[in-house]
Amino acid sequence: MSQPFSSLLVAAFAAFSARAADDIVLADFEGKDYGQWKITGKAFGPGPAQGTLPRQMHVSGFLGHGLVNSFHGGDRPTGTLTSPPFKIERKFINFLIGGGGWEGKTCMNLLVNDKVARASTGPNSQPGGSEELEPAAWDVADLAGKTAVIQIVDNATGGWGHLNVDHIVLSDSRKAPPASKLAVLERELTLEKRYLHLPVKTDARKARKCLGSLLVDGVVVREFDIELDEQPGFFAHLDISAWRGRKATLRAAKLPAESKALDLVTQADSIWAADQVYREPLRGQFHFSPKRGWNNDPNGMVFADGEYHLYFQHNPYGWNWGNMHWGHAVSRDMVHWKELPIAIHPLKHGDWVFSGSAVVDKANSSGWRKGDNELIVAAFTSTGRGECMVYSNDRGRTFTEFEGNPVVKHTGRDPRLLWHAPSTQWVMAVYTEDKTQTDKEKMRCIAFYTSPDLKTWTFQSRIPGFYECPDLFELPVDGDASRKKWVLTAASSDYRVGAFDGKIFTPETPMLKGHLGRGFYAAQTFSHDPRGRVVQIGWLQTATHGMPFNQAMSLPLELSLISTGEGPRLTWTPVKELEKLRAKSHRPGARTLKDGDANPFVGVSGELFEVRADFAPSADTTVTFNVRGVEIAYDAAKQELVVNNHRAPAPLRNGRQRLIIYADRTAFEVFASDGLACVPMPVIPKAEDRSLTLSIKGGAAQFTSLEAHELRSAWK
Repeated sequence: MSQPFSSLLVAAFAAFSARAADDIVLADFEGKDYGQWKITGKAFGPGPAQGTLPRQMHVSGFLGHGLVNSFHGGDRPTGTLTSPPFKIERKFINFLIGGGGWEGKTCMNLLVNDKVARASTGPNSQPGGSEELEPAAWDVADLAGKTAVIQIVDNATGGWGHLNVDHIVLSDSRKAPPASKLAVLERELTLEKRYLHLPVKTDARKARKCLGSLLVDGVVVREFDIELDEQPGFFAHLDISAWRGRKATLRAAKLPAESKALDLVTQADSIWAADQVYREPLRGQFHFSPKRGWNNDPNGMVFADGEYHLYFQHNPYGWNWGNMHWGHAVSRDMVHWKELPIAIHPLKHGDWVFSGSAVVDKANSSGWRKGDNELIVAAFTSTGRGECMVYSNDRGRTFTEFEGNPVVKHTGRDPRLLWHAPSTQWVMAVYTEDKTQTDKEKMRCIAFYTSPDLKTWTFQSRIPGFYECPDLFELPVDGDASRKKWVLTAASSDYRVGAFDGKIFTPETPMLKGHLGRGFYAAQTFSHDPRGRVVQIGWLQTATHGMPFNQAMSLPLELSLISTGEGPRLTWTPVKELEKLRAKSHRPGARTLKDGDANPFVGVSGELFEVRADFAPSADTTVTFNVRGVEIAYDAAKQELVVNNHRAPAPLRNGRQRLIIYADRTAFEVFASDGLACVPMPVIPKAEDRSLTLSIKGGAAQFTSLEAHELRSAWK
């Protein structure tokens, strides 16, 4: 039987008196620091990481809460992490490892007599890849009784210049299958239905990732990483309609030779458990999420031919990040979404389809238009090639690659396209890295390229201080079309206001804080909104454990610039179209409430809520809404909004506070101070709590309007 997790390290290995069958946990990295391990350099930080580090792709596959993650400060820092000496008292050393695959540079070494006796690296050396840790093991039976140390090394500074390690254990049994026991398994099929159903483990830590591929007439047509398992959490679906009636081979590499997972693969004309889609207990009811698999960044947001298009970073084959495709959904109102087949598939394994954007080429400057539909042109980052252009003449359902791809090749990603009317040219704002800089804030830049035809692109300028997923848009200040300003933002949603002449962005403000909550990233605005609005949707990081899908999108939010004492500032407001979801309204009306007064929403019960309030609080007042057990409070003395114990500045505007709350199954979105305070908050309220209360503490608040709306599901 295994021992429980140690605090970090079992130091007195020589004196350990456990039975031969007991595992010895060398390190589980669950402490606040590294204990007796010795640190050099800066890559490993002061202690174990609690999962994913800032600006890192999603890290998964580790146990507990902590792990070794040398991405502190990104890929440039280097260093080592070395254990105290220990005696080898078992046949195997089992561990979890991920990250960079650079031999001798991103590696974990077993040192005996100061010499490397065993070594392992992560799996990644090409763009793309995954931050998932996988089980590995060393056979150390021949080293029994010897004293050793483990040294974790990060001596790489480029792409994948880091290592992830967790749960190092001495054991008499190998926890990871040896390479000799892994096999390439195949199953021959005649493709008769629309989908293959693939058995996937939702808890990837308990399954082994393999390389899956579908071959038709001996040619690989789909290739992906997948946690195939004989005890699946759900079945992913692979659309095979393009090859219906043909013979195919489903191949899985790096599966244990005895695995029967391929035997569970079936064919059907609908996805697995189709009758349960959108009815799952952790499915957001007005936040978009894909039917199956993982989503992250919104991509390619554009309005064309009467439809809003929401493309998104999507792993259709698993619950975690990986296998980046462009998923696709359309809507006529940004509220009711219909998911369509995947729009852009990777050309091959490892050449993933990362984030990008889309526009309508109304003048057909590219010459790609055929037919009567509007020409949608998209740009995305190919992780193996660079920035690539694709175009669609069938209302965004399928795309054709430009034969001249890549159009920009650099160390960067996430191209944002826009038409700059004053200079009559296309602009690409794209994240890039200035390798001449050593300071990371100066190294991370947004670059601007221009093009007359979306095919040939010329570098114009760059501005430092922004990281990933740029967006650039123009807004009138206070609605005055004669006072327009440009806003440049990036993945964090922090932004600068300034001027843009089609080549150079000239900031007029310092970096300003964007959203003030949690779990909101990589937002993008729609191109060509028919009403001229700037409407933003962000990735809402709502983990949905036990579900066949993971993550979601935020509400569509209209952006504006308003005047403040410190200059123009962005505001976020839920779009008016969301009012369609109102099913039953409660309007207590104008009133003054003071400490101890009765709850004006007594008897109101619901699952999904929209709450709005306009009030003037006295100086010492706290106004608290409790929505299904989640507190949203306004502290007038501090002029702060407190959402689920998270504080955010929310100044009074002319002595008043205007508050909007949207409450869904897995997230709340709260807006205050006329939209200056935008506080997204992933949170799962208790299913049995359907209450809504309003209370006052310490003073009084005069409400000019107060209303709550029970909402219907957008999926019904």
